[in-house]
Amino acid sequence: MLGVSLGVLILIVALSVINGSITTMRGEALKSVPHVTISGESMADTWQQQVARAESTPDILAAAPFLEGEAAVRYQGANQFIRLRGVVPELEAEVVDNPNERYRELLELLGETENGIVLGTQLAGALGIYSSEEISATALGSLLERSLSDAQGFRVIGFADFGIYSNNNIALINLQPARELFANDGGIDVQLRLKVNDVFQAEAIARSTFSDTDASEIVPWNEAQANLFNALNMEKILTGFMLLMIVVIGAVNIISTLVMVVSDKSADIAILRTMGASRASVMKIFMLQGMVAGIFGTLVGALLGILLANNITDLSLMLERLINSMLSNGNVYFISHLQTQVNFSEVLLVCSAALLISFLATLYPAYRASKIQPAEVLRYE
Repeated sequence: MLGVSLGVLILIVALSVINGSITTMRGEALKSVPHVTISGESMADTWQQQVARAESTPDILAAAPFLEGEAAVRYQGANQFIRLRGVVPELEAEVVDNPNERYRELLELLGETENGIVLGTQLAGALGIYSSEEISATALGSLLERSLSDAQGFRVIGFADFGIYSNNNIALINLQPARELFANDGGIDVQLRLKVNDVFQAEAIARSTFSDTDASEIVPWNEAQANLFNALNMEKILTGFMLLMIVVIGAVNIISTLVMVVSDKSADIAILRTMGASRASVMKIFMLQGMVAGIFGTLVGALLGILLANNITDLSLMLERLINSMLSNGNVYFISHLQTQVNFSEVLLVCSAALLISFLATLYPAYRASKIQPAEVLRYE
């Protein structure tokens, strides 16, 4: 019971921590990655109509046009290759999944500044810009053609948090200057980004709304960040599989315990057989004994696992304060911002797997018990 309980507990806590990490990373990624991106040949000329169409759909919360391309920015001899995004600030403020109020203020200021630019915080640090400065930007296509005369000047109006995955290479400018900057770069056209009420149904919502338009490509956030989230999901699967081995070890304990019981109770089993008990009845006795350990172990592990997963952050803070109070000049820190998310469908899956493994563990000892021959066991009794 203890082995099964420990395995179920650790597995539930580990999966909850991974779920919390994935949720945090998804939130950080969606600070710069749209829920859905829609592109089409006529989007540059019809984006106003497409925005109105999207906003009339209940499942779409907001829509905004944008244009994004690679560019080189230069400031006092320092160069950085970045993704330069042209936006309509008043629409971008509604479609972006960024709760920072300062970000909305910067977008409002960007709309009032014709040649303004908003830099990611890490990008600004890499360029050595800490106040309002003038920088120049050159589209990558113009740079490859060595047409440096196409460079445009912009004034830095502020720094924004685009999430941990985009602060080092993203900058925002107004849509019209972006269209002029990338006018000679093929393949860089105006696209539409959507904010939907259910990010997990983002692609289906977009396709149902724009299925009869000339939208040539619909890319949801999970495809745009496929490498990141596929790696996280693979890590979750492998971690769950490895921790499931603890439950298997608990099941091995059930096997060994039942085998010893069968060996110790062989005379009792033989007497039951002589009194008319069938082999199936003997099997049921030992299967029931093994399943009692599996069921109680699974229930205890599940309850303790859910309780620990929901309170692991508070427990880590309490332990941190306790250790620091016991040590002079203590400076021990745990991950106080750790987030967990208990998925009850995964809890049910873990419990089902533990019960199945426990059931399979009872089959061999029960089979051995059913094969005992009463005459051979009772010969010398």
